[in-house]
Amino acid sequence: MSDIQAPNTATVDVKEIQHFLFSIRNEVGKVIIGQSEAVDQALITILAGRHALIEGVPGVAKTLLVRTLARLLGAPFQRIQFSVDTTPTSIIGVNVFNPGKGAFTLVQGPIFTTFLLADEINRAPGITQAALLQAMQERCVTIDRQTYSLSPNFTVFATQNPVESEGTFPLPEAQKDRFLLKILMDYPTEEEEHLLAARTLTREAPETMLEENRVKSLLTEDRIVLLRDFLMTTKVPESILRYSMALTRFSRVHSSIKVGAGPRATQALLLAGRARAALYLRDTVTVEDIRALALPCLGHRLILKQEHVDKGLTPAEVVNHMLSSIPYKER
Repeated sequence: MSDIQAPNTATVDVKEIQHFLFSIRNEVGKVIIGQSEAVDQALITILAGRHALIEGVPGVAKTLLVRTLARLLGAPFQRIQFSVDTTPTSIIGVNVFNPGKGAFTLVQGPIFTTFLLADEINRAPGITQAALLQAMQERCVTIDRQTYSLSPNFTVFATQNPVESEGTFPLPEAQKDRFLLKILMDYPTEEEEHLLAARTLTREAPETMLEENRVKSLLTEDRIVLLRDFLMTTKVPESILRYSMALTRFSRVHSSIKVGAGPRATQALLLAGRARAALYLRDTVTVEDIRALALPCLGHRLILKQEHVDKGLTPAEVVNHMLSSIPYKER
């Protein structure tokens, strides 16, 4: 079978795309110090037209990263601060009776936007988390049996704190599967933390940069379409498709895994791999793209056997074992 590639898109100007991507990284770098992998994975999510879950301890700039991306997008943006008393109607909206008109009127919730930050999503109960499912999968919501369309570029970035369990509700597997990637944000290096500390005392502080609108809005919705057209010109070799399938299928028979990744994981690897290749201005997806994205794509989709969890085994260790066990064959 030949390599998978959509027909070239006449509207794509490679030099313009290169300028866009350079400018995007430059603008993000004004606010986010370090976290280069997290930034790239967030941009991959946007390029692929999907959603991402961001996990990290407090203070590593999870929310700041999403706010910066929202400013770059130049698209409608809403933020939901989830808590135990957040209800589905507070997210999607509700019909309210208007006495003057003698009819019900829809009061739209914050989900009617293009770019949604679902902050601390695991603090909301399951019924509220589920309110996002239809929107993430179908880009529409149903209120009182009436379906309303959302923006075709509707994107959810959800954050959660991995070290807190009191007052939290773990995301159900079906919802985690809707996230293209789980982006892990770790502590900064000593050099990065020193730079952050020094900038905090000046007008170059990250929060100040955003508050004073010193981050440019570069990615209009039209330009997002242009970038995604560029993705369609990126080749995916048949060997990459088969390698991605092999990783996903191996997770279903791995001795440490109770429930392996489903077919959506293979799709995630391919979509994210293609976006990563385009982000790095390559015209073909390589095995390095898939390996680099294996943990972000697969880690949150795996359920490990409890006896291995009790011994301290982590999804990262399992994914690394999978990568070392499955050889890549170019032909």
